[in-house]
Amino acid sequence: MSIMKIISGILILITAFLSFKHGWEGLVIETNPAEPNLFTQFGIGKTGILLISLLSIAVGLMVLFPPTFFAGNLINAVMILSIMGLSLKTGNLKIALIEIPFLLMPLVMIYLGHPFKK
Repeated sequence: MSIMKIISGILILITAFLSFKHGWEGLVIETNPAEPNLFTQFGIGKTGILLISLLSIAVGLMVLFPPTFFAGNLINAVMILSIMGLSLKTGNLKIALIEIPFLLMPLVMIYLGHPFKK
């Protein structure tokens, strides 16, 4: 097995874990106005949080399978780019900069391809 396939496999596992983790956190989050969080800073309501969380979980599943690998990574990159844009819009440069490595991950994974693709 080549080193590129091993790197791709590791990135897939990291991406799936983070997607499931963030998706689950969004599903169980309490939208209490007294507790500001990233979503409330961006003006995203309860329904928006639910949709983003479900999409995040779907991305975690999609990157695991070769037929949906590209689409999952593309959706993931768009979601991360959206977070970066919303962060910059609200003046939070720190969050936007933190997201840069996470934006690079799906792009690198698209380049490397799925390790089990024939």
